Amino acid sequence: MLRNFLLTSVMALAGLGLAAPVQAQDGPLRIEITNGVIEPMPFAIAAFHDEGGAGEYLAQVQNLIAADLTGTGLFREIPASAHIARPESFDAPVSYEDWKAINAQALVTGAVRVEGGKVLVKFRLFDVFAGQPLGDGMQFDAGTGNWRRAAHKAADQVYARLTGEGPYFDSRVAFVQESGPKDARRKRIGIMDYDGANVKWLTDDSALVLKPRFSPDGSRLLYTSYASGFPQAMVMDVNSLAARSLGQQQGMSFSPRFSPDGRWILYSLEQGGNTDIYQMDAASGAQRALTNAPSIETSPSYSPDGRQIVFESDRSGTPQLYIMGANGGEPKRISFGDGRYGTPVWSPRGDMIAFTRQVNGKFHIGVMRTDGSEEKMLTESFLDEGPTWAPNGRVVMFTRVTPGGNGQPFLHSVDITGRNMRPVKISGAASDPDWGPLLP
Repeated sequence: MLRNFLLTSVMALAGLGLAAPVQAQDGPLRIEITNGVIEPMPFAIAAFHDEGGAGEYLAQVQNLIAADLTGTGLFREIPASAHIARPESFDAPVSYEDWKAINAQALVTGAVRVEGGKVLVKFRLFDVFAGQPLGDGMQFDAGTGNWRRAAHKAADQVYARLTGEGPYFDSRVAFVQESGPKDARRKRIGIMDYDGANVKWLTDDSALVLKPRFSPDGSRLLYTSYASGFPQAMVMDVNSLAARSLGQQQGMSFSPRFSPDGRWILYSLEQGGNTDIYQMDAASGAQRALTNAPSIETSPSYSPDGRQIVFESDRSGTPQLYIMGANGGEPKRISFGDGRYGTPVWSPRGDMIAFTRQVNGKFHIGVMRTDGSEEKMLTESFLDEGPTWAPNGRVVMFTRVTPGGNGQPFLHSVDITGRNMRPVKISGAASDPDWGPLLP
């Protein structure tokens, strides 16, 4: 039954192996999943209908919705060649028995229309075995030059209804493109759709730039620039590309990040050989130190409620992860494994922290509970680093560097079970991803 698959999927995504309540179609049920390995759910997309001027958009929209869903690793599309039913229109009744016969557990039907310079995409979702719709049909539109957004939004709704999780396809990622030899890298900042499409360049490669970080509404971008010859935290308007430094700090500033409400900016400031975490009022520029220790404190990240900060510090002798209140105070260490921990980032759901860990000559992307418990490594390679969370807190993107003297960085993503690892389809070498919010 579709219901059983959905319950399994949600718990596998949680990756905890613990019982938890899940709302099913006929009331609350409880299921216990003890491993994160599941069989992808077979689903079908009936051929979308052209309701006026759709042309080439018809196949493009349908294919993108299928790619979004199958890319999660949770779904398997049944090819059109196996379909028995061929609905004559978007409003045609569903022949559930024909879809059952090919083992489709979920069915997506849709239509595309182009008018007034817009692509309009509508869809319906059905539970084949229950023989009923899963929610009402919906319609999305976007300009013809940005038709992918309408398809991503439709796929987001299908994903959310089938998993109970929040959407994430209609979102953007900021990143750094890299070119040239390893000892003379040229870098520039770009933004792209979550799947690597629609790249837009925000800086040129005349100065070294690192670690772009979106504001909560996606309108601004923080990053570190070496245009002055030393690292300096910068802020940029994504639309106008106007950029400025964050005040006149006496020292090197880097690793900036916004608070969840956009009011504050955290960053690291090096002065006299000592590096501490500072907090700045984004509007006034007023700033103050949150740490004051003879050690290196860096890579700060707020909790989603803005009440706590996780950061990296070597105050114990090796880089480890610590949590403190948003106004500073005595930090609490949360990482205790062998090796070195760094680049922590709080999940949008508030339940986990992702990080980079180096141990025994290998690099890992890992996750742990916010108290340091249930630590789990999601990846292992020559060099994995710099995780960033999808808006729904169920997928992590990171940089993977190929081995060798001129190793090249590329972007990869993995879900929090560690089960669905895949490269991001973008041309050329890239690093330092930051996943922005869902687009409005």
